[in-house]
Amino acid sequence: MNAREPIIILVTGVMAAGKSTVSQLLAEASPSSVHMRGDIFRRMIVRGRAEPEPQLSNAARAQLTLRYRLASAAARGYWQAGFSVVYQDIVLEDDLLDVAALLAGTPLHIVVLCPSAQAVFKREAERVKRGYGGGWTVDALQDSLRRTPRLGFWLDTSDLTPAQSVAAIWQRLSEARLSPLP
Repeated sequence: MNAREPIIILVTGVMAAGKSTVSQLLAEASPSSVHMRGDIFRRMIVRGRAEPEPQLSNAARAQLTLRYRLASAAARGYWQAGFSVVYQDIVLEDDLLDVAALLAGTPLHIVVLCPSAQAVFKREAERVKRGYGGGWTVDALQDSLRRTPRLGFWLDTSDLTPAQSVAAIWQRLSEARLSPLP
């Protein structure tokens, strides 16, 4: 990373926004960095996992909250150990405020990748893994993104390559830094 001191960058956005690729490239820019995928904390649940669906059940909401708490604690732990952390996850709506609060007291930067719905449709069609299905639609997640508080740096990646997105993030990283929460 280009930062002299370890930092935490939360990269969020809808499915197929480019979070995985951009996060990996950001993490590769430093010899002491971690690319942490928040979804790993959901996938570790072997039995009793409640899959996140557009209308979250109580169990799915509790597990999503647990996922964010565990991921935030892991990000904090890596940061305290001297690593810069790129924490990638889908954190939308008021959950973004909650995760920011969990990471209060750290040098937290939030980057929201927000390509157009058309770009997301195209990317989803071109990639091997599928994010949409099971009730999830591009339009529904785009609506969720619009309800998300405008924290950090929002980057429209519709017409950007991953390398261009990373360059834009480094150029405007100061806009992604959160002021201490009240």
